[in-house]
Amino acid sequence: MSLLVVLTENVPPRLRGRSAIWLLEVRAGAYTGDVSRRTREMIWQQLDSGYEDGNIVMAWASNSESGYDFQRLGRIAGNRTTTMG
Repeated sequence: MSLLVVLTENVPPRLRGRSAIWLLEVRAGAYTGDVSRRTREMIWQQLDSGYEDGNIVMAWASNSESGYDFQRLGRIAGNRTTTMG
């Protein structure tokens, strides 16, 4: 299990509600929780399938040099992109 932080912006209300099922919404669009890798990947799939024109950043604790990893979804210059950090 590791700390997970998800930040959302301009996502549909249904996706915000779904995110609150697994994570604690500490501020509008900001979620956190202590989840397994499997749960984190399942949450990412849900976010990826429903973010529409919004954008999302997901960061979690890891054994990398920085101590964390992240992924993001969103529109950059009109292109739908998925980036792994």
